[in-house]
Parts: sequence; C-alpha cells; structure tokens
Amino acid sequence: MPEYNNRELSWLEFNQRVLDQALKESMPLLERVKFLAITASNLDEFFQVRVGSLMLQKRSGRKTRDNSGYTPIRNLNAIRERVLKMSADQYDLLNHTLLPALAEKGIVMLSVNQLSDVQSAQTAAFFEDNISPLLTPLAVDPNSPPPVVPALHIVLACRLLDPTDQNTRHVLIPIHENLPRRISVQTENETHAFILIEDLVAAHAQRLFPGENVTATTAFRVTRNGDIAVEEEDATDLADEMEDVLTARRFADTVRLEIRADAPRDLSLMIRAATATTAQEIYSHPGPLGLASFMELAFLPEFDHLRDEEWPAQNSPAIAPGASMFETIAANDVLLFHPYESFDPVIRLIEEAAADPDVIAIKQILYRTARQSCIIDALIKAAENGKHVTALVELKARFDEARNLTRADELQRAGAQIVYGVKNLKTHAKICLIVRRESGRLRRYVHLGTGNYNETTSRLYTDLSYLTCKSEYGNDASLLFNAVTGRSKLLRFQRLIPAPSAMKPRLLDLIAGETERAKQGLPAKIIAKTNSLQDPDIIAALYTASQAGVEVQLNVRGICCLIPGEKFSKNIEVVSVIDRFLEHARLFYFHQGGEPEVFIASADWMTRNLEKRVELMIPIEEKTIKRRLIKILETYFKDNQNAYRIQADGSSKPITAKKGEKPFRAQEHFHSQAKRAAKAREHERSMTFEPHVPQD
Repeated sequence: MPEYNNRELSWLEFNQRVLDQALKESMPLLERVKFLAITASNLDEFFQVRVGSLMLQKRSGRKTRDNSGYTPIRNLNAIRERVLKMSADQYDLLNHTLLPALAEKGIVMLSVNQLSDVQSAQTAAFFEDNISPLLTPLAVDPNSPPPVVPALHIVLACRLLDPTDQNTRHVLIPIHENLPRRISVQTENETHAFILIEDLVAAHAQRLFPGENVTATTAFRVTRNGDIAVEEEDATDLADEMEDVLTARRFADTVRLEIRADAPRDLSLMIRAATATTAQEIYSHPGPLGLASFMELAFLPEFDHLRDEEWPAQNSPAIAPGASMFETIAANDVLLFHPYESFDPVIRLIEEAAADPDVIAIKQILYRTARQSCIIDALIKAAENGKHVTALVELKARFDEARNLTRADELQRAGAQIVYGVKNLKTHAKICLIVRRESGRLRRYVHLGTGNYNETTSRLYTDLSYLTCKSEYGNDASLLFNAVTGRSKLLRFQRLIPAPSAMKPRLLDLIAGETERAKQGLPAKIIAKTNSLQDPDIIAALYTASQAGVEVQLNVRGICCLIPGEKFSKNIEVVSVIDRFLEHARLFYFHQGGEPEVFIASADWMTRNLEKRVELMIPIEEKTIKRRLIKILETYFKDNQNAYRIQADGSSKPITAKKGEKPFRAQEHFHSQAKRAAKAREHERSMTFEPHVPQD
C-alpha cells in the first residue's frame, strides 16, 4: 500500500464533504443551495489550476509519478471518473430535490414555454432593452480560425438556416458575466419566479439574425488553463509581465467543456471543434450550467426563514468600545478568533494609525483584499497624511492579480512605497507593522494573522489575529520587511519563524522532539489544524512519530495526503470539519514534556507553503492566550455534527454522536462562547463607574 494518498483525489473528497452538506435534509433549503454552489465554484478553480497543470505535464510528455504513484495521465483519468460521479450527484440533487423544494417555497425557475402571454411580453421587452444591445454574436467559419470565447461564461451556440438558399451556418453568442444570470418574472402572487438568461437569449436569438431562421440552440461553458505564471527570471517589469499573463489566460487551452446533455449533435461537434476539446474534457450536464451562479439564490431577500439564523460577529471582551487600539495593545496582547469575534479591531488599528500624528510608518503585506477595502483606503489616507507607508502587494496571488495591480497603483499614486512581492516566491505572510513615537522613543505594534486582510472573507472564514507590541515581535517584523523589500537574508529571528528558511526545519525538529520523548516512555502529543497536508517530509516525520507512540490529532479541512489508521500511522487521527464558516486558521500544538509550545501560522503543511512562499509561524507565549488556543484545538475533536473522519483510502466518514452522547457542533460552540463573553464583558462595564479626574 502506498504511504501517500493522491493529492487531487483527496481534494475531490474534500469537495464531496462540501456536497454532503447540500445533501443534508436537516439543512435549511437556501443553505443547501449555497453549499451546492460552493462545490461548483470549487470545481471551477480545481480545473483551472490542478487539471490545467496536469494537462501541461501530459502534453509535455512527462511521465513522472507523484508521491502517490500517479502519472499525469493516470491522474487525469482518475479525476474524470470521480468528477463524473460528483457531477451526477450535483444535478440529481438540483433537479430532483432542490428545484422542486424551492418551487414549493415560492422560488420558481421557469422555462420559456411556461411563461404566460403577459410574462412573455415582459421578458421580451427586457431582452430588447437590456440584453440585446450587449450581445456580440461570433460567426463560426470552417475555413477560418474559430473565435475565442471567454472562459467560465455561458455561451449560446446557434444553428442558423438561410431560407433563400437553405444553407446553414453556426454562430456563438457569449453572455457576459456582467449580465444577470436570473431574469425576474412578474407574478400575481408573492412567488419569486425567474428564467435563466441563456433561455431568454435562446428564445429571442432570432431578432439578432434578420433574414435567417434559428433552428437549434444549446448552451456551453469553457474552462481554460489558469496555471500560467509569470517568468520572473526574464521579467524586467513585473506589473507588465503580469498583464501579459492575464491576457494569456484568456487564450489558454481548454481543460473542460461543459455542455447541455440535450445539445443537438451537429452543435456539439461544432463546439468541440471550436474549443479544440477532446472527448476526455467534455462533461455533459442534464441541467443549467455554471451552478456557482446559484449562490445568488441563497441570499434572496424576504426568504430568511429558509436560511440559517445569523451569527453576527461579537465584540472582543479584550477591547473596550471606543478605546484606543494602541492603548489596548500596550496593556495586553490581544487574540481575536474570527468570525466569532469581529475583525473590526484590525481595521480600527490601521485606521487609527493612518490618522494618528504620532505614527511614523506603516508596513503591510497584502495578498488578497476585499473589493472595496477599508484597509487599503486607510493606507492611502496614511500616505496622503505624510506617513511612511510600505505595502508589499503580491501580484502572484492567483485570480486576484488584476485587482492587486489596480490597488497597488492607487497606493503608489498616494505616495506609498510599493513592492511587488519577492522574486521566485509568493509572499503569503499576514503581517502589519506600525511604528509609533511614544514618550521620546519608538514603539512597534504588530498584527500577525492566519488570514488575509479582507473584510469580506473575515466574516466567512475562521481565522486568528494576534496583536502585540512586545519588542521581540516588533524587531522580527522589521527584519522581515527589510528582507522582503531590501533583498537581505531571512536570518534567525528572536520569535517569528519564517518560511522558506526556518519554518519547515523547525516543524521537523518539533515533531522529532515529540518522537524522542515517546521513545523514552514520556507523554508525547501533537495537535495541528491546517487547511492542507501534503508535504512528504512532514508526513514521513508524523509516521515516525506515530510508530514511536506519539498521539497525533490532525484537523485538516482539505487535501490530506497522509494515510491514517494503518500500521505505520495507527496513532494518527485525522478529522475534517465542514460547516457554515470555512475553516481557515492554522494552529499547531506540541506537548514538549508538559511545557506546550503553541503556534499560529499563515502556512499550510504543503511543500509550496514551506519551501516556495514567504510565510510566518508565530509562537504564542502569553499563558492565557496559549490556553485559549489549546482549547480551540481540542474543541474541534468533540464535533459530532459537522466533522468527518478521514479514512485510510482517502474517503470521509461522518462522525456521529455515540449512544448517550450529546450533539456537539464546534462552530456553534465557538459562536455561543463569543456571545457569552461579549455579554459578560458588557455587563461588567455597565456596573463599573469611571470618574472624570482633572488633567494636568
């Protein structure tokens, strides 16, 4: 038996766990729709990146096997087999469960044939006024190169007949993503009825071709290879090179063609030729394409009763409302557990720094940010206020390159110093350093986190923020920024542990330390929470630890190439929690002979993170915060509602409550805990009187 599960198949099993949420009958209806849409969105990115990379390897003739023994061709065949099964499950759920259930609750997807005369007139007017002017038909000429259709857009293929000479031809009509996917249809009751835009365009395509008859239509959707990176060795201007990469992706090879299962044969053949697609890349679906767009349904107004109860972020009891963030951090280190505790204090810190006359400099790494980012706005304000602002904007953050280019340009125009990442490495660390003059000396305030500086995802992802002004962390933060902006070396820091220079060796040393203690008959334990586990050296070290008797508990959301429960891994337990928030925090515990070491990190246990990115692992030394983090880690292993146990073959088995055991859901527990803590702190403050005293 191999000692590593296949990376791609492991990821697909993660997506199956997400689909399992949509399959739960106990889940509110619109939450089921949301999880279905997430699985489709996940597959889009999987095909762009992982399948795109494997197809490049296949076309180059590479036969190298990965750690699981798979060649690129075997990988692609296994992926196709698994995705076909997953797609069948998706559409079975949509067509036979979700759409009928939605209709019963007043959310009705109509076909054109189901429209009344009044509704037909309404939608026809909408097409004429709002859609037709934005459509650009593309002729398909067998004697000319086929038109390039945009990736991940719905495209309508049409067969046209000229009645004068009975000649037929084919035309493609791309439907731009800025057009609404759902077209609302007026009804006489409170029902929310709609038709899909491709059905409306098909019904009125005749208007686009005067003198010809549209005799057949079908919809299709192309996914292109997104695994195209800038050649940094030859890059003289990284921003210009990245623009070229974005352009290249528009014309990249097709890695997947999705087409309606009822498509006429001649249209299918034409589409296949126009997109240069082989049979291996075609996926026929018995329903609407692009299921990721069904996410819109999950947020329809006036249907709150079909959704989960809101879990608003709570105020951290460690931060008094209206209190200066600098005074708060100077008094005590602060840990925030998002999204149960609000991300607002992080934004407040940067906004205060931008306006504070005593703040001299702000340095920050930006990997992914919100579309309308308060943090970038604050950095722009700080630069305009004359502060030294340095922003490392990672242009190689896949699929966020265009946005990062735009925001970097805005920052630069405001006077900020911009660095476009580090050559040959992605900069993925989450850190902000603020230098402030206090009482005639400089003090450094640092935010270190596991997630991006993104206000939107901070409400959807579980992450950890650590705020401190301890000098050792501040000194290390300065050294890190000097290294990434000034090309100096990542030397040994006092506290912070950076990748690619030190994180992996330190992790291996920590695992080896637990292994040695176990061999001596001493208690030894490792608990880790990470999004993915793929690095062969880390996995091999964990196997050795297990064989020595170390108790290893792993909480891995996605890819897990480690095989648990075998002879060489009998002491390793792997769980995966899939719930309403995306588990994103990285958190590690090592028993260390009863003096535990606890770390948060920006990095997963993957080779790309540990060897090919600038990352940070942060030791947590403050005892109260350390105890809290250990409890967070342990809590996940109590979940018997939304947790899965990873099996030796890579599949997942739901963890259910044992006989006599109470249901326990980790995320619900964290939310309730945050509510109680916030309420208790609010009550405490309401009972405390603070007098005004004369100021000198």
